[in-house]
Amino acid sequence: MTFIAKHGIALFGALMARVRRPTASRLPTPGDQTVHSDHAERGDVPGWVMITLMSAVLVAALLALAGPALEAMFNQAMDTVGK
Repeated sequence: MTFIAKHGIALFGALMARVRRPTASRLPTPGDQTVHSDHAERGDVPGWVMITLMSAVLVAALLALAGPALEAMFNQAMDTVGK
């Protein structure tokens, strides 16, 4: 397993443990004064952060695995065009 893939999996596991999920004790109630009408449209920030981090780790892992093959393919194409 490559360095990036190994540490990316460890980072993902650590971040998933930190993501706060709403529980019954923290869910807003209709009478709660802190609930605003635009609260439902604000989105799930920890979820978006997790999606962004997972995408970055996935791209890094794919690049680490396929990098040499892509580089060889690019060099072969450049040699063919240069002739």
